[in-house]
Amino acid sequence: MTSRRRGRWPPPRSGDGGQITVFVVVMTVALILVAGLVLDGGLTLAARERALNEAQQAARAGAQAINLTTYRQNGTLVLDPTQAAAASHRYLAATGYQGSVQVTGNVVTVDVTVTQQMQILDAAGLGSITVHASASAIPERGINGVIP
Repeated sequence: MTSRRRGRWPPPRSGDGGQITVFVVVMTVALILVAGLVLDGGLTLAARERALNEAQQAARAGAQAINLTTYRQNGTLVLDPTQAAAASHRYLAATGYQGSVQVTGNVVTVDVTVTQQMQILDAAGLGSITVHASASAIPERGINGVIP
């Protein structure tokens, strides 16, 4: 008869040692990357919304710069291009955003650029993303539409 020692496990039959460690490492990295996509993707969308909001507000500020002499003479709303561009630039400077302003006829168009720093994907080599937004405004008289 062969005697076996009690309390000892038999040696492993195959070379499976360490496979679970590789699986855990791969899944952890994948989970961190997915979390980075969710967090940094949300921050990028929020930066796009901020850029669009600032472009709209700057365009509205510029659209308020009407030529008062023409308006008082015949009631026609005509923009003063120099004042409109200056008003839009002042708004952007006051809010700390960078952008460009173009006044064509009675239309003020503002393009805003925002750079969003990545929080998690920075570790993967993606440091920042630049988003752009554009908005236009025209001068209007009174309130248009339904008043609630």
